[in-house]
Amino acid sequence: MSKKIISILFAIILCFCMTMPAFAVDVTAPTSEAEEIIAEPGFAETCYRLQDLAKVFDKLEREELNEKLDEISHKNKLDITVCFTNSLEGKTIADCAEELYENYEFGYGENKDGVMLLISFEKNEWYIATRGYAVKAITDAGIQYIGEKIKTNLADGYYYDVVDTYITICDQFITDARNGNPYGGSTEKTDADEEKSLLPPPMWILISIGAGLVVALIVVGSMKKKLKTVNMQAEANSYLRNGSLSITESNDIFLYSNVTRSPKSKNDNNSSTHESSSGNTYGGGGGKF
Repeated sequence: MSKKIISILFAIILCFCMTMPAFAVDVTAPTSEAEEIIAEPGFAETCYRLQDLAKVFDKLEREELNEKLDEISHKNKLDITVCFTNSLEGKTIADCAEELYENYEFGYGENKDGVMLLISFEKNEWYIATRGYAVKAITDAGIQYIGEKIKTNLADGYYYDVVDTYITICDQFITDARNGNPYGGSTEKTDADEEKSLLPPPMWILISIGAGLVVALIVVGSMKKKLKTVNMQAEANSYLRNGSLSITESNDIFLYSNVTRSPKSKNDNNSSTHESSSGNTYGGGGGKF
């Protein structure tokens, strides 16, 4: 009898041991968006980069877009964020975007480099707020370019495509800016370089000028020989009859003026900036859809 009891107890213990690994897997496996965000140096990583306050995405869409935002933000060392909301709570969309950016602790490094796209359904508005390096990378012209690319999908309700397009363009703008060619930036250097590359070598320029002068001298010389009867006259007296010209009155009449205009100096990074209510410097722009 005692052997039977021992055998039963042993079997129970063995079954319990076999179930323990299964519990461990369930505990460690990711289950939802509530899973802890993996911190990346330079980022606070306290909140998801996609804030769907308007509930326009399902769980799978939010997870996919957050993965894309995380990847592109870490790659560029610059926070790329998005927020959808139904209400601005009495604020302007610019103030709301900047406040949300700071409340969610977005931004990379000491300068809090980053960008936020805020979509408000209260008045069908979109706004892009930039801070730190993003002010230089995503210029005023770049912001309007993004707006042109997303506003049709916003109006049609294709919000996933809106965020996807925004991510792609931001990635390209930041890459171009780090390579010294921000979107909408000054092209004077580039045009000069192109013009320089099209010019012939200096030696050929000198040869061309010399050849042109020689040809011109030959042509003018031959024409001069044919005009033997023509002599230089200092005055036109020979063409006037004596006493035929009588000047009775003379006046000085103002005919024209020469005005020189100089262009106003422009911001080097082609982005307008302002100070937020918290005292931080932001760039930005937006529109309606």
